Parts: sequence; C-alpha cells; structure tokens
Amino acid sequence: MRLWNKNQEKLFFKNSEKVAFTNQLFYRTNDGRYVAYWPKGYRGQKSTLQSRNSLIGNFTEEWVFNLFNSLIDDENLHVIRQARIPSLGITSRSPADIAIALTDKKVLKADEVKVIFEVKMSIVWNWQYDVDSGSITEIGDFRTHQGKPSFTRSDSILKAIGKCIDIRVSNIESSRIPIIVIGNAPLSNGFSKKADHLKSAGIIQGFWSLNPFPLNHGNTRKTTPNGGFIRFDNTEELKLHLNRLFKKDLNFFSGMENAESLGKYIEIANMEDTYENKGLKFLNLIKRL
Repeated sequence: MRLWNKNQEKLFFKNSEKVAFTNQLFYRTNDGRYVAYWPKGYRGQKSTLQSRNSLIGNFTEEWVFNLFNSLIDDENLHVIRQARIPSLGITSRSPADIAIALTDKKVLKADEVKVIFEVKMSIVWNWQYDVDSGSITEIGDFRTHQGKPSFTRSDSILKAIGKCIDIRVSNIESSRIPIIVIGNAPLSNGFSKKADHLKSAGIIQGFWSLNPFPLNHGNTRKTTPNGGFIRFDNTEELKLHLNRLFKKDLNFFSGMENAESLGKYIEIANMEDTYENKGLKFLNLIKRL
C-alpha cells in the first residue's frame, strides 16, 4: 500500500456515494457547483456539513488498519480496530481507534497492548462533483479552500490531546504504552512547540502525518525540532518508526516533588548495580507518589 494521496480521497467519495446523498458529501455553491470545501474567497450563502464526518472517520480508520496490517511482519503482533481496554477507561463509548496488541481480540488487557493510535484524518484537497457525469475532479490543495483538515484544525488536535491525556492518567498500567496521533495534513504552526513538549513530557509520543505531499506545489514541514511531529514520505520510513516503537521499553513518569525528596529517590536508586535497575528503582519510587 501507498501512503495517503489524492486517489484515496477520490475512492472515499466513490464509496460514499453508495450510502450517502450528494448533499451529505458536498457543499452546493450559489452557481450550482458541488464542492468538498468552500473555496477561498467564496462569498455566497454557506452552511456547515456534519454528515460527512462519520463517513471519513470510518474510511480513514479502516485505511490505517489495512496500512499497518501490510507493514507489520511480526506474527505475534495484531492490528485491532475500535479496541477496548477497560482498565485504561477505553470502553465502547470511546474505543481506541487503532491498537497494536499481542492478542487478536477487541477487548484487551493493558499488558497486551503495544501501541495506541488516535486517528485524526480528513479530506485534504478540494474536490468538485459533476452530477451529470458522476465524475470527481480535484480543484486545489488545502491552501485554496476554507476548510481546516486534520492537524490544521485546532479543535481536532485539542480533542486528540484530551483523549490521550485521559488514557495516560487513567491507570499506572498505561505508563508503558506509547500513544500516537495519526493525521494527513501538516501540523499548524501554533501547535508545533506543544507537540514537542507533549513528546518530551512523555504524554504523547508523536503526531504522525501519513500524507507525503499535501500540497500541489511546494512542500511542508518534515518534522519539528524534537520530533513531536513527523511527516512520513514513504511506507519504508513509517515501517522503520513502527519497529522502533515495538522495540523500545518506554516508561511514563510524572509528579510534583521538592528537590530534597527527588534527591533522596535518586540516592536510593543509585544503590542498584546496573543502569537498568537504577532506572526501574527510581520509576517505582516515583510511582508511589
């Protein structure tokens, strides 16, 4: 499989035509055109299209599910869509969009989960639909329309951050599970530093864009300074980062303590004989706070 591109968006509209009406997928301009987003500079009567959200959500989740399935070679790892992890508060009301786990089942224990992915993808380009011929034509990238796709939409990012924080603080069992937010557009400038800070703090391990070329001309940011955001250019690069996640033995830790108490924990941990044991001892002391 290839990463996200215009063909995937055309396929979304073609598939959705079978289950949705035209006015549920496209906006109708004053001059009778059907478009995916209101074009820049459009001054006619406008409405807000909500009916497409669940359709694109289902389509992109399934696309990520199939993509990861094609990239993971380890027979002991399974890609689970709409996974539930009750001990982490991840239930049927708000399941994990995609999880990679050691067992192939919908309801998982925390120690069976290797990675959790929150999918925040959307239509990136603008499209025009011809009612008579049924053809769909791309009419511009996200710079040419008024929509805010994927990571360029602040409320979508804030919702993803909120869910990830809720998972991270739900139970000590979540401390060993990386959490990644998946998108298909560049990260807005206002969230670049926040993405790096969230990664450095261990709350979210990255915002990953799976769209190599979101612009028709020119390019977008490849990564932020500390890797909180990464744009992947091909499946080989994505596979490399996935494999690194599976091999890392990560531990999230946090707390508010004075310097004297932290010094005591460090001194106690330093009595262990190896770096690994020192680290584990310190983490166990911190977790008791």
